[in-house]
Amino acid sequence: MWNVREYLPILIVGGIIGVFSLLFVAAYARIRNKKEAVGFDRNMPDSEIMKRLLVYAKPYWKSFLAVLFVMILSIAYDLLSPLIVGQIEEMIKADFPLKKLFTWVALYAGLLLVSMAGTYVQSMILQKTGQKILSNLRQDLFQHIESLSHEQLNQIPVGKLVTRVTNDTNAISMMFTNILVTMAKNLFIIVGVLAAMLMVNYLLTLMVLCFVPFLILFTVIFRKFTRKVHRKVKDGTTDINTYLSENLSGIKITQIFNREQQKMDDFLEKSNNLKKAKQNQIFVFGIFRPMVYMLYISSVLFLLYLGGKGYIDGIVFLGQSITSGTVVTFYLYISKFFNPIQTLAEQFNLLQSAFASAEKIFSILDLAPQVVDQEGAVELKEIRGEIEFRHVWFAYEPDQWVLRDVSFHVAPNETVAFVGSTGSGKSTILSLICHNYDIQKGQILIDGVDIRTIKISSLRRHFGQMLQDVFLFSGTIRSNLVLGEDSFTEEEIKDACRYVNADSFINKLDYGLDEVVRERGNNFSAGQRQLLSFARTILHQPSVMILDEATANIDTETELLIQDSLEKMKNIGTMLIVAHRLSTIQHADNIILLSKGQIVEQGTHQELLRKEGRYYQLYTLQYGDKN
Repeated sequence: MWNVREYLPILIVGGIIGVFSLLFVAAYARIRNKKEAVGFDRNMPDSEIMKRLLVYAKPYWKSFLAVLFVMILSIAYDLLSPLIVGQIEEMIKADFPLKKLFTWVALYAGLLLVSMAGTYVQSMILQKTGQKILSNLRQDLFQHIESLSHEQLNQIPVGKLVTRVTNDTNAISMMFTNILVTMAKNLFIIVGVLAAMLMVNYLLTLMVLCFVPFLILFTVIFRKFTRKVHRKVKDGTTDINTYLSENLSGIKITQIFNREQQKMDDFLEKSNNLKKAKQNQIFVFGIFRPMVYMLYISSVLFLLYLGGKGYIDGIVFLGQSITSGTVVTFYLYISKFFNPIQTLAEQFNLLQSAFASAEKIFSILDLAPQVVDQEGAVELKEIRGEIEFRHVWFAYEPDQWVLRDVSFHVAPNETVAFVGSTGSGKSTILSLICHNYDIQKGQILIDGVDIRTIKISSLRRHFGQMLQDVFLFSGTIRSNLVLGEDSFTEEEIKDACRYVNADSFINKLDYGLDEVVRERGNNFSAGQRQLLSFARTILHQPSVMILDEATANIDTETELLIQDSLEKMKNIGTMLIVAHRLSTIQHADNIILLSKGQIVEQGTHQELLRKEGRYYQLYTLQYGDKN
């Protein structure tokens, strides 16, 4: 019969572990009943995330197989070193040949060197493979973002997309280069250590296994918490990136209106939200890892108490004898057993971070592009520039019609202008012609072909768009003109600049076409950016040119250059113009006046003035009665 008093320390430790377990179970049960309130949202199961991520790893399975082989070699040290130390412990109790000690020490050192070499090779293979996977994922994500419609891109903040392509993909890279393999290695070590302990002393092994249910319990409970806190951290990071992207771009407005303190307060609020999310993350894992460590210390205490007592008293513990070598071996094995579990807790932290990032990335990849090619869509090698709208109805929001039964015809090489008040549908028409949106009713035809049956890339290749807000990329004037196309000759680039009078200022620059363009072209005036936009369009030789308020906010001198450029460009192909300045469209072949999404009047400048209708009213408002 066992004396209960002898095993009282064990009962006390077991009671403490039991109390902690009950507290965690109670806390989890209470939180679970408030899922909605605390944000326990699970939008995508871990299994689905893992399945989709492995698609990117599949092409590199040979590399991962090589890593697995090297890993098995490297964990030999973890499995065999406690046995070697146990043998040495048994040796030093009595006389032994020094040569035998040297042999065991040399074997220990050899295993250590193999483990170190294996870890190095493993790291090199994983880093190279992980970067390839990361590059493929980032490329797919960027390509998918490019395929989204204008409406979808308008709904997603730029900062959010930047976070997905940068921060979130980096978190996933860590999963492939470190987390998964480390977790697999630790699992191998845990299984191997258990097997080794069973061979040394299966009853002491059972004592260690008594702590496993508590490990599983703690892991399951904290898994729920970690998913939540990681999502909060990701959301907080996205909010800050989005805020910075927008406000750094508009910082001049902030300074003009002296709102620096207000913006600072807003940023501080978002920063504090992220800080709280990070603190919650630290708090969760600040409890999880110590709990695992408590189980480790408890198992060591059990081992030293039971094993030491059995060895000192010279008794047999549950039918198996315990030697000093057994105690030393088990002490080292328990460390080898719990250290991977503690590491798994940290890796689990990173894995949840990677899963949270992956969920965010897949939420973007799962956005189906709203404007896509129909099955069997055709390529257009060239177009004449004939455009026709047949009873077109369009709304950005359901039942809020921007265009109502709009019909008109544009002949090849004709110049057509659209005028009307803000919100009348002018820019919408130009956007629909390029198939940036799908219409709800009617047809839009290019050379008699419904644009929905034409490949989008093929259709847009024949259009050149010049917008009011000209976007220039960081780089040089040359790179902004060619846009990555390397087939243009130096003479072709210069001819395009001369054709639209852009050479008038380019030739005065220190480096000419190689002059540096800063972010958004802010080192050039609005007129200069517009002339560069014209040159870029002419260089790419479109069949249809679209000018959407391209002459707005231009000084008088630059307007004269642009007017001359427009006259030249009319000879290239069909031209569609949206303008508030009626002076820029007086020579158009047809002027279409829109109001509330409907065509009110159309005709030439002189015809519309003679009607003395809405166009006449607009003209007299701008220039007085000059009929």
